[in-house]
Amino acid sequence: MLSVRDIVGRVSAGKSTAEAELAATQERIDAREPAIQAFASRPEGLRAGTGPLAGIACGVKDIIDTADLPTRMGSPIYEGWQPRADAPIVMALKAAGASVAGKTHTTAFAFLDPAPTHNPHDATASPGGSSAGSAAAVAAGMIPLAIGTQTGGSVIRPASYCGVAAIKTSYGLLPTVGVKPFSWSLDTLGLMAASADDLGLALAAIAQRPELDAGPATLQGLRIGVTRQDFAGAAEPACETALQRLSEIAAAAGAVIVPLETPAALAAAYEAHAPLQDYEARHALAWEYRHHREAIPPKLRSYLDGVQSAGAASYDEARRLSRRGRDAARGFFGACDVVISYAAPGEAPDTIGSTGDSKFNRLWTLLGVPCLTIPVLQGPRGLPVGIQIIAGFGADEVVIAVAKALERLVGAEA
Repeated sequence: MLSVRDIVGRVSAGKSTAEAELAATQERIDAREPAIQAFASRPEGLRAGTGPLAGIACGVKDIIDTADLPTRMGSPIYEGWQPRADAPIVMALKAAGASVAGKTHTTAFAFLDPAPTHNPHDATASPGGSSAGSAAAVAAGMIPLAIGTQTGGSVIRPASYCGVAAIKTSYGLLPTVGVKPFSWSLDTLGLMAASADDLGLALAAIAQRPELDAGPATLQGLRIGVTRQDFAGAAEPACETALQRLSEIAAAAGAVIVPLETPAALAAAYEAHAPLQDYEARHALAWEYRHHREAIPPKLRSYLDGVQSAGAASYDEARRLSRRGRDAARGFFGACDVVISYAAPGEAPDTIGSTGDSKFNRLWTLLGVPCLTIPVLQGPRGLPVGIQIIAGFGADEVVIAVAKALERLVGAEA
C-alpha cells in the first residue's frame, strides 16, 4: 500500500514533485482498476495542488458532491447528476493540496445492496460496504487516501475487511454538508489509508487541527479497556484471537488492560440505533422512494417499504435512549484512556453479495465517538481481521496516537 507520509515527505524534500506522484498514481489506478472496480468516475487528468497534502490523490465516496465529477449515489436515479459545487469536505481536501483521484463506488445510497467493487485480497470476498470503493482502492495500492462515510459501520467494517487503517471521526468533526444523507443524526465522515500514522497526517491537514498528528502514545501505564459488546452478539473466533493478541501486545508494552462491563444504558442505546435510523432514512429518501421506487435496488427497496410506518413516537424514544447512552458513555470512557473491540464480526464474507454486518460499529456511531481500526492478523481464510480503538467524544487525537503505537508493535511482531 501507498503511504501518505512517504509521498508528502518525498515532495517536501524535493526528491519528487506533486505532478510526478500523481502521474504514478494514475498509472497504478489504470493497472488495477479493471480487476478491482473501485471507481465510479475519474477525471481525465490529476491536477496538482499546493499545501501539506500536495501529491496525494484521494478517492471520494460517490455520495459526496463534486463540482467536476458526477455524483451518482450508486444509483441509476442519479445517472449523470452533476452538482454545481464541491461539498465542504472536498473543498477542505483541495485546500490542503490533495487532488481528487475519482469518485469511489458505494452501495446504492450507502445501504446494503453491494457495489461492483472486489476485495483486493480475494475477488470472491466482499469488500464490505458502503464505502467499498474507498477501502478497496487503498488496499489495492491504487491511492494513498480515501474518504468514506459511516451511518452504521461503513468506514470501519470495509477497512477491516480490506486490511487498511481507517478512522470514523467524532460526529461533526468533518462537515457532512453536501453528503447525501441517510440518517442525519448518525452520518459521519471518515478517512482510509495504509496506516494510523497516515490517517493522523491527513486528518490534521484536512481539518486544520495539527494536534491530530501527534506522535505515538506512550503505552506504559495507559489504561486500555476491552469490551466484547456482548449485547451485539458473537464474533468469529478470529476476531477474539485478534482482540486477545492486541491486548497482550499492549500489556507487554506496559499498558493496563481493563475488562469493561457494559452499562445498561449503553446496551439500550445500541437498540436505539435502528429506530433512529429508520425514521430518518424514511425522510432522507422520501423523494427517491415516492418517484423512483422501482429503480431502488432490492435490499434498500424492501427496507424502505418496511420503514414507512416509522413514526414520531418511536423516533422520540430512540432519541431519549441515545441521550441517556451518551450520558452513560462519559463514565464508561472515564474508566480508561481508550477502549478496544472488534472492528467487524470476522473476515470478509465469502460472497460479494453481502456487505457484512455492522453490529460491532453501531453503538459507537450512535454515540458519535471516534473509532480507528488497524489490521491485526489474518483469519483462517487468509483475509485481514482488524480491531478498533475507541475513545470518548472529541478525543480523536487520542485514538490516533494510541493506534500509531499499537500498529508499530503489531508490525514488529509480524
